[in-house]
Amino acid sequence: MSLIENVIRADVRAMTGYHVPDASGFVKLDAMENPYRLPEELCTELGRRLAQAELNRYPVASYSTLKAKICATLGVPAGLGVILGNGSDELISIVSVACAKPGAKVLVPLPAFVMYSVYARLAGLEFVGVPLRSDFTLDRDAMIAAIREHKPAITYLAYPNNPTGNLYDADVMEEIIEAVGDRGIVVVDEAYQPFAQASFMSRLTQFNNLVVMRTVSKLGLAGIRLGYMAADAALLAEFDKVRPPYNVNILTQVAAEFMMEHVEVLDNQAALLRSEREKLSAALAALPCVEVFPSSANFLLIRIQGQGVNADTVFSRLLERKILIKNAGKMHALLQNCLRVNVSTPQENTLFLEALRASLSSPT
Repeated sequence: MSLIENVIRADVRAMTGYHVPDASGFVKLDAMENPYRLPEELCTELGRRLAQAELNRYPVASYSTLKAKICATLGVPAGLGVILGNGSDELISIVSVACAKPGAKVLVPLPAFVMYSVYARLAGLEFVGVPLRSDFTLDRDAMIAAIREHKPAITYLAYPNNPTGNLYDADVMEEIIEAVGDRGIVVVDEAYQPFAQASFMSRLTQFNNLVVMRTVSKLGLAGIRLGYMAADAALLAEFDKVRPPYNVNILTQVAAEFMMEHVEVLDNQAALLRSEREKLSAALAALPCVEVFPSSANFLLIRIQGQGVNADTVFSRLLERKILIKNAGKMHALLQNCLRVNVSTPQENTLFLEALRASLSSPT
């Protein structure tokens, strides 16, 4: 046996790494980023704050100032706290490791964010997927049946969902939370909350098994890699035991504290993107061979359906025109012939629409 076979787990060897395509020279519409930069005066002040950061010191391990600003600014109910992660990815890993009792399972409606399954399997948890309905809504009966059968330690509900963009029915979500009960936790992932303006954060005091997870990435701070998670204090204390010390670096800490003082700038950018989402959706719906699905996120899922054209062909033609989006068709059977595209600035949305029109009409 080789060194790799002797040392690396068989399941890890069988995995495919998370691929991030090189976007150099492309109009980048594949990663659900906020396309707007900060105003120049804020960039100047942020630079001054960052220059004062003591890079020779570890961050304050409690992150108490940043946590307090997040709670006060981003709607965490009074009396509850948060823990922080290097993006929501690390929070998913923390939850997975903390809940990885022998035989424990993770339940997720599919299609969904791929890292739920990745971190579950890396932590040794069994992963159970329940297909959404064809319109991407929750299959209530199938979810409740799966909860009764598998008794999951963790159930993830993305609100809104990635890659479909829709908000699940809140009443059905509450039924799921109640069905899980004290046997497990339900993590409501609100990564796209700034574009949905709907949240389960206020219901944390209603359910002791509810966890609300968010990231500032989609809000406009993807580069600083910061996620936060709110829940009952006793539950957070257990998760905090798994969190690596100093997991949020001091530059992220300083930048996030600064932006909590100016969050209205990011809120205004989110409002612009919500407006552009409606315009882009209408323009796409007017194209032949394009079905547009409702979205409460900062992206749109579309299905290419027409004679002589499919999502793979259109995706390739867009790449030739230097437009990078996500080919979602390979992610799940329900997403056949689907593409996912960021909502961006009016200029980039126009470039995408022009390239898509040309790609739909190009000869095969």
